[in-house]
Amino acid sequence: MILKKIKSPILRYGLIAALTFVGIVFLFLFSIYIGIWGKLPSKTELSKLEYQKASEVYTADSVLIGKYYLFDRQPIAFEEFPENLKNALISIEDERFYSHSGVDYPSLFRVAIKSILMQDQSSGGGSTITQQLAKNLYPRKDRNKTNIAVDKIKEMFIASRIEDLYNKDEVLYHYLNTVSFGDNTFGIESASLKFFNKKARNLTTEESAVLVGMLKATYGYNPRIHTENSLRRRNLVINAMFKNEFISEAEKDSISNLPLELDYRDFNYNDGLAPYFREEVRKQLTKWSSDQKEKGNEYNIYTSGLKIYTTLDYKMQKMAEEAMVEHLSKLQNSFEKSYGKNAPWLKDKNLVIKVLKRTASYRKLKESGLSEDKIIDSLSKKKAMTFIDWNEEKQVEASVIDSIQHYMKFLNTGSLGIDPNSGAVKTWIGGVNFKYYKYDHISQSKRQVGSTFKPVVYTAALENGITPCTYFSAEEVEYKNLKGWSPSNSGDKEEAYLNYSMEQALSNSVNTVAVKVLEKTGVLNVIRQANKMGITAELPEEPSLALGTGEIKLSEMAGAYASFVNNGKHVTPFLINRIENSKDSILEVFKPEIAEKEAFSDETRQIMIEMMKATINSGTASRIRNSYNIKNDIAGKTGTTQNNKDAWFVGITPKLVHITWVGLDNHELGFKSTSLGQGANAALPMFALFLQKLNKDKNYNAITNAKFEKPTDEVLSLLDCEPIKKDGFLKRLFKNPNKKKSRKFDSN
Repeated sequence: MILKKIKSPILRYGLIAALTFVGIVFLFLFSIYIGIWGKLPSKTELSKLEYQKASEVYTADSVLIGKYYLFDRQPIAFEEFPENLKNALISIEDERFYSHSGVDYPSLFRVAIKSILMQDQSSGGGSTITQQLAKNLYPRKDRNKTNIAVDKIKEMFIASRIEDLYNKDEVLYHYLNTVSFGDNTFGIESASLKFFNKKARNLTTEESAVLVGMLKATYGYNPRIHTENSLRRRNLVINAMFKNEFISEAEKDSISNLPLELDYRDFNYNDGLAPYFREEVRKQLTKWSSDQKEKGNEYNIYTSGLKIYTTLDYKMQKMAEEAMVEHLSKLQNSFEKSYGKNAPWLKDKNLVIKVLKRTASYRKLKESGLSEDKIIDSLSKKKAMTFIDWNEEKQVEASVIDSIQHYMKFLNTGSLGIDPNSGAVKTWIGGVNFKYYKYDHISQSKRQVGSTFKPVVYTAALENGITPCTYFSAEEVEYKNLKGWSPSNSGDKEEAYLNYSMEQALSNSVNTVAVKVLEKTGVLNVIRQANKMGITAELPEEPSLALGTGEIKLSEMAGAYASFVNNGKHVTPFLINRIENSKDSILEVFKPEIAEKEAFSDETRQIMIEMMKATINSGTASRIRNSYNIKNDIAGKTGTTQNNKDAWFVGITPKLVHITWVGLDNHELGFKSTSLGQGANAALPMFALFLQKLNKDKNYNAITNAKFEKPTDEVLSLLDCEPIKKDGFLKRLFKNPNKKKSRKFDSN
């Protein structure tokens, strides 16, 4: 009726068009509201906001060393947001935050005028912080213009519902804990730790401005990648804070002149402190979460925001890694020089092909039906690759075969330090470079342990009634019932005339004596003793066991050696102290696993400590005193396996047991000479350098100044004998040192 009264056709049709447009807009908005374009979250859903949280790994001294996550997010309480951060955010992103109800209509009108009528692309999107929160919680999927319009309106509806449910502080809480800072980093706490290596509550005004400035374009204003852009954006935020009267003009001018300084720390899976340790923690957590699921508890190590407090000591681990790099980088150079141009990785084609056949590249081509010649031809073609050494990563043109030749020569290591009274892991180095060598030589590897097994043999001997002053001839013996097997020593033939006390034989690692001690003790008695000390590996029931031909995990060896300073009780190395949920409630506490029974008598324990102290003071490990000038109370044992394949050293102090292995992953390769590959040269320096660093830090005086208890008079009396006795004149007269004695080995 109203339209009929309008006589002007132009006005009438104009009104019809306007009403039609309003109707279409209303229907469009209504269709979005009722969910035709995708369901809107209800107020019930919005009242229970939950988002994936990274689980955090801490050292025993509460230093964050790693995270497990799908999205790197660490939510923190509202009280932990510094005022300068909130002020910076409101100043640059939403000046009327405290006055609107989720949607800032004046701002939207301004943006519409500038963008549509004036074609000003720099006018921004007009989204409030609450609308941005809606976008964070329900990310956009499509980027075409129609869907962007739908998403914008959806976000307005969601923002209004959020403001109905939450007060302004709660909106800020959710926003700052969900907003993306790029690089898979979400929330202000994760961003603060990544770019400034500090918790958000400790951010300065200029640091807060840098992070808030990134929100407009997380890549374009990334301070690590685009420093100048980030600096300009930071100062824009600072200026906005001044205009909104959050800072004075003097503060604005002062901060704007400051340089942009980062302390960037990326929690990368491959990098950072203790990557092998973090990976082993992850494996144990995965098993723990699986066990919890069976009990009806759902925990996801990547999304549940767990806090894992480990046993690792941050500074000790750092020192251990520094010592490893310092020693092995030099040893690698000496190792390669020792072979020179005749290195097997360069000259032994059969060896290279043997290693090549183990690779996934070779197996894949083999499965495709190619002949060996064609496979080798294919894998000889060069392409762009990254090669690493101790000093750098370099881009090269190389083939798969070139890569094998480059990497097969690298020395590797496993190094573990534990508290001998509990088994708590203090340092853990599973290899030289986790990015390129994922294999963990602590948790995964079993290697022949060489002479580091001899203390087990001598312990069994003492427990079976053999006294420390029992003498054994160093003469070589050819055992007829062992196919002529004849263990030898590294000394000269004159040793055939010498008879060693047990202390002297152990401290100087005399092979011929070790076999004779094993023979007198009994092979099975030695294996039983190893089992009592926590060694579960299957050991060979052969005389060569005395020389360490058994393959044992490094962690088991560490736990066994701990018994010498833990009242005869072995321990199981453990990595996790406790697990908490995201609200700091304790979910589980892990207790040390200490043997209930002593593996040997206290008298035996004291004797063995004295014998292994002699190894350090005057035996095969004396370079700790002579070359490294270390005065600490230390006992220990070196070890070198056949053909110089494995180098070992175990260092024992009253408060720390540290064990190191050095060798090559390719069992076909070993050190060229014993002088280079022996435990005292290849493995011992890692412990010595580490202990030197530890000695310089007064915080570790309780460990470095600890003293072994004084042996009882009875023990000192049992050890009171000449270290070596020489054969008498007549015996020497009728003994030929160049001729091996031949007899049967008595296996008892």
